[in-house]
Amino acid sequence: MPRTRNIFDPKSKEPFKLSRSKIELFLQCPRCFYIDRRLGISRVSGPPFTLNSATDTLLKKEFDWHRGNGTQHSLMKEFGIDAVPYQHENIDVWRENFKGVQHLHEPTNFLITGAVDDIWQTSDGKLHVVDYKSTSTLKEITLDDQWKQAYKRQMEIYQWLLRRNGFEISDVGYFLFVNADTSRDHFNGELKFKLQIIEYSGNDDWVEEAVGYAHDCLMDDQMPDSQEECEWCVYANAIKSL
Repeated sequence: MPRTRNIFDPKSKEPFKLSRSKIELFLQCPRCFYIDRRLGISRVSGPPFTLNSATDTLLKKEFDWHRGNGTQHSLMKEFGIDAVPYQHENIDVWRENFKGVQHLHEPTNFLITGAVDDIWQTSDGKLHVVDYKSTSTLKEITLDDQWKQAYKRQMEIYQWLLRRNGFEISDVGYFLFVNADTSRDHFNGELKFKLQIIEYSGNDDWVEEAVGYAHDCLMDDQMPDSQEECEWCVYANAIKSL
């Protein structure tokens, strides 16, 4: 059944809230994006990643302790990052889902939102976006996988949002990977994690154009064509052909 809330109305003058994840949905498949935001029918959601949420929560607690004391986390020292967790009165709002960092994009009247995991400040005063990622792999962790390009876009949208709020944001962001170690011989009721920080230099030049195209998509009364590379479109078309 289609939902009735947060559906785009081309005639409305009220700002329309559009999250970072919905911009990513548009980039992946304009048709799915249109069906979601214009028609109110979302993709079927999977189960929540509760273990990921748990590691995120614990990391935030750790870094908040250092934030309150103005000190470096041991990981920063280990990976040679001259920074401390950034102190700001809105840090908790910026990290809260459905609130996050917000910017009213006047050309489209979109209220763009995105919830960051953390922000670190280096000794030169610049701010660096930090994103936590949980995984379990015996392979070397890199950002080279095709599906991790979405990670990079996520980082760049956060950088874009913070810059639109007047902050001096470095192109350099950090991905903090929490990797569950499965090489141990016994479980013993506990998981051990290896933590790794990967530096990424972002470029948010594409975001402005993407927001404009997303707006054009929703303003059109005609639904975009299905995408051959979208598994959801392929599934829907297969059902129609039965």
